[in-house]
Amino acid sequence: MTVPESEGGSDRPSAAAPEESSTADARAASPEGAVPEGAAPRTGISRRGLIGWALGSGVAGIAVGAGGAAAVVATGVLGGSAPADEYAFEGAHQAGITTRVQEHLHFASFDMMPRASRDDLVSLLQDWSYAASRLTKGLDVSASGAVGGSPEAPPDDTGEAQGLTAAGLTITFGLGPSLFLAEGDRFGIADRRPSALADLPGFLGDALDAGYTGGDLCIQACADDPQVAVHAVRNLSRIAFGRARLRWSQLGFGRTSRTAADQQTPRNLFGYKDGTANILADDAQALDEHVWVGEKDEPAWMSGGSYLVARKIAMLIETWDRLRLAEQDRTIGRVKGSGAPLSGGGEITEPVFSGSAIDENSHVRLAHPKVNDGIRILRRGYNYVDGNNELGRLDAGLFFLSYQRSPEQFVTLQKRLSTDLMSEYIKHIGSGIWAVPPGARQGSYVGAALFA
Repeated sequence: MTVPESEGGSDRPSAAAPEESSTADARAASPEGAVPEGAAPRTGISRRGLIGWALGSGVAGIAVGAGGAAAVVATGVLGGSAPADEYAFEGAHQAGITTRVQEHLHFASFDMMPRASRDDLVSLLQDWSYAASRLTKGLDVSASGAVGGSPEAPPDDTGEAQGLTAAGLTITFGLGPSLFLAEGDRFGIADRRPSALADLPGFLGDALDAGYTGGDLCIQACADDPQVAVHAVRNLSRIAFGRARLRWSQLGFGRTSRTAADQQTPRNLFGYKDGTANILADDAQALDEHVWVGEKDEPAWMSGGSYLVARKIAMLIETWDRLRLAEQDRTIGRVKGSGAPLSGGGEITEPVFSGSAIDENSHVRLAHPKVNDGIRILRRGYNYVDGNNELGRLDAGLFFLSYQRSPEQFVTLQKRLSTDLMSEYIKHIGSGIWAVPPGARQGSYVGAALFA
């Protein structure tokens, strides 16, 4: 429930691509198609990945029954109120950061297998990138797909997305600090770890569960159809078999932020509008200042990338629901109905803190850039409900996701929230941080510059 006052983003949707073009054709057509030095071109799934399909067809831990009908979306829309059905996987930045926020999430954290090597890591990122480039076009993970292979072998694709559109699917990959700190530097990347990439410090009120914390790698799959997002993570997990294993995952619904000006500000499970002041996709200056790693930042291979923080935040729903409305408003610092700050005006009116009705320890005030030296972050959070807990209460809350140019932005804001009135009604139970490399060039893969 951190920082609804700081958010935003911008990945442009691609035009519709009903048929897949070959890798060679795509590279020839694009001036950015050159493969970085030391990076093998992506021409399909590696033999290791194919073996993973066969052996990993029974992979446990992935939610299979997310359900949901195909989203009704417009294809290739570049503006207006309708979301795009397809977003390009390749580009200067990874999709899923500034892309128009979709309605559903499947997030997954992975650890590399104990005996996995540098070659295993590289081939996994290549295989994942190739599969993601197909999935985001609404295709199966391979040409054989769910039904085109031998009937005597497990299908390449699990098939639950057959007949569905791409549903605005974006797939975003991240690299955790533990990947660079592996014993014996078995991946050969210890000296290339960004100095800013380290486990987050402990924060006041943390009650972290190891089952929802950390990971060598992460996948963020967002879509306007929950089954499309689940299908993506399920199949990428199968491809990883033997090289990486699932550590934990989380399903999310009902976005709690916006990245497009024409998107309505959504509400969180406390019933309040969340993310009013998020950074938007068309605010290039704010993105360059607060979200994207710059050309002069270190290390150079992260230029055009960002840093992702994930926090699983349990909301004490029943306790909150018994609060007087006036106390709820005081805690947040906004009017529950309109979303306007308690200092007056409308939802997007800038709050006035001095001599106003906004409490000095309200969430709005403590999180606002005005009192944090102008620090902003881009948010892409989601609601979650995981059934009931052992006390019969809703096991629900916010799966907070933020992107920032430096992890220090998040750390500073989170420390600032130590006196937040809302802390009485939330509990941070999961946490992770990952370096998100720049986007893949056509014919290459995410993270190629790290190994060049």
